[in-house]
Amino acid sequence: MLGRERGDRRRRLLPLPDLPGAVKSFIGTITRPDVPGPAPRNGNPDAVVDCAVYAGGLRHGGSAQVPYPEAARLARRRRGAFVWLGLHEPDLATMRPVAEVFGLHELLVDQAVSGGGHRPGVETLGEVTRLVLRTARYVEHDKLTATSEVVETGDVTVLIGPWFAITVRHGPVGPLWEVRKELQSRPEVLRQGPWSVAYAVGSRMVDSYLDVAEHVEHDLERIEEETFASERTSDFAHIYQLKREMVEFKRAVLPLAEPLSRLLESRGLPVSLRPYLEDVRGRLARAVDRVGSFDDLLNSILQARLAQVSVDQNHDMRKIAAWAAIAAVPTVIAGIFGMNFDVMPGTGEPWGFYASVGTMLLIGGGLYHRLKKSGWL
Repeated sequence: MLGRERGDRRRRLLPLPDLPGAVKSFIGTITRPDVPGPAPRNGNPDAVVDCAVYAGGLRHGGSAQVPYPEAARLARRRRGAFVWLGLHEPDLATMRPVAEVFGLHELLVDQAVSGGGHRPGVETLGEVTRLVLRTARYVEHDKLTATSEVVETGDVTVLIGPWFAITVRHGPVGPLWEVRKELQSRPEVLRQGPWSVAYAVGSRMVDSYLDVAEHVEHDLERIEEETFASERTSDFAHIYQLKREMVEFKRAVLPLAEPLSRLLESRGLPVSLRPYLEDVRGRLARAVDRVGSFDDLLNSILQARLAQVSVDQNHDMRKIAAWAAIAAVPTVIAGIFGMNFDVMPGTGEPWGFYASVGTMLLIGGGLYHRLKKSGWL
């Protein structure tokens, strides 16, 4: 029985004779063992936020979303048209078909999938320029505490090709539907092609930096008022928390200056868009200056608070020393009369007790008045 099974197995493994292809395929399905195939690629269905074709400064097809393979075919057929594909936190299974349609380098795919914490920068791989920007949003709070989140950040990657622009956003901050809506209302800018998307996204990010800076300035004003108020707490951990949040904000704003300068020097940038990007760079410079001033102001507030704590501690020590001096008077007098010598003035007299207590009160009261007048109490 066992030998027959081995013989059958050997016969199944022999090469097939010259038979028609359909017969070979049928026999192969019978004799092939059940080997699990590769798992189907299930991309993130919510990763594609919007996709549209733009030509002549207008969106074609109305507000309806076009599948990006079809949009790519339409953009290639029409001169001056381009595709804007918006993605939010795509996974590798989502980016691979996108890369096949738009011809993206594998490094761009890996960087787009990884997301989170990218430093602002610009680089060019082949015909595709990659621009990375950090998003920032002010988190509303009633009171600044040691655990308050003040600034929430994310990142946006803009891939600019000859006939397409792909925006990849990571994090809940900085949705781009408002950017798309605003750009669609400016056909003279949208007519400049894919680079208009890079300008619009960069402009919105810089505007968000200025908005965050304005709100943070209000927080700093409140902290400054608390610092120099007559009634203040000794806890200033919330100041350190705001300083930590400012470090995160600085990492989003300050490094963007160099990529913007390099972008303005890029040969692929249309000449008509340069004035717009110059305006973005000017607004970014204002944001950088404000963030830098925040850091200096926070350091000044911290130094003032530390000086106040030192003064308060010295004041407390003076009070302790003053009360210790007052308490030393009755302690000394009581100690002298408590030595139980046989011969001591006033020990056997009925007025001795009253005299000692009166002396304690007189000297203690005099010390209290003197120390109170000098500011020690």
